[in-house]
Amino acid sequence: MEGILCASPGCGKPAKLQCPTCVNLKLDTPSHFCSQECFKTFWPLHKMYHQKGQPEPENLPSQFRNYKFTGPLRPTNITPMRKVPEGIELPDYAIGSIPISERAADRKNMANIIHTPEEIEIMRQLGKMSREVLDIAGNAAKVGMTTEELDIIVHNAIIERGAYPSPLNYYKFPKSCCTSLNEVICHGIPDERPLRDGDILNVDVTLYWKGFHSDLNETYLIGNVDERGKNLVKCAYDCLELAVAMCKPGALYRELGDAIQKHANKQGFSVVKNFCGHGIGRLFHCNPTVPHYSKNKAVGAMKVGHVFTIEPMINEGTWQDEIWPDSWTAVTADGKRSAQFEHTLVITETGCEVLTKRTKGSYIDRHFK
Repeated sequence: MEGILCASPGCGKPAKLQCPTCVNLKLDTPSHFCSQECFKTFWPLHKMYHQKGQPEPENLPSQFRNYKFTGPLRPTNITPMRKVPEGIELPDYAIGSIPISERAADRKNMANIIHTPEEIEIMRQLGKMSREVLDIAGNAAKVGMTTEELDIIVHNAIIERGAYPSPLNYYKFPKSCCTSLNEVICHGIPDERPLRDGDILNVDVTLYWKGFHSDLNETYLIGNVDERGKNLVKCAYDCLELAVAMCKPGALYRELGDAIQKHANKQGFSVVKNFCGHGIGRLFHCNPTVPHYSKNKAVGAMKVGHVFTIEPMINEGTWQDEIWPDSWTAVTADGKRSAQFEHTLVITETGCEVLTKRTKGSYIDRHFK
């Protein structure tokens, strides 16, 4: 076992023993541990990896046959794309799937947009609506419910508010929100897998209304989550909060990543590098680019009227990711869990205003404050 480190997250000590179940299942990459204590502590999560040694479910979508999954999660059936009733204002990609206006905007040469007070007021109202929708989803999420059912709830709540679910048909994304479970970093597609006790679930909601988008997400604890999972979720939450506290006129976008990574690393976690925060408004994604990792090369300083998202993705193990064959679902390269939180905010004369701010008694506040 020379050169092999303990598989228990955050340990890093040389391994001295091998998981006997991994050996019996003849897994390609059996796990090693430094001690019985580490093995027992990590067992509630590690035992899920043994599913990789079992036959794949019969309902596995065809494009996943022979795909080597990084973790235990498996996709299931995805239902047809939902319809939006007449009278709802549509973004330019709603019919053809291509965001024409985004493609026309040259992000390499496009300046960060300074929004007018009138535009900010629309986005303020939209942020409040977006928060209402996400809170409805978070309060509904429970063991036994499928992410498909959550998508129905989100879709209907958005339509009831006269808005359009921004993810729907964006580059052919088939659902009205993203649901990212356990090792999924982001862009998970809602399907018919029931939520299980101990899952962590991120729900990402974006609304389009009166010509503007608003984006936010939170990670929820489903049933009885182990302490390491709770710590991961709390760390992601804290990373967002500390980054938001730094936002004010003159602050450099690149500095947010330094603070986020310092905090995450101190807790024994890593920060995803391939997905970033972004400008938002009339376009779903635009400048500025807001990386969450240190020593990044983000350009520019914050100015009054800038509107953008901060959405740090914090991983239990490696920061590296892999994309599933569905071309959307981003998972951790080592199959360990990931957590994320997101806000849309605007820079003001005195600091910033969180347009998607939490209301009193929201799901996360009840669990972590």
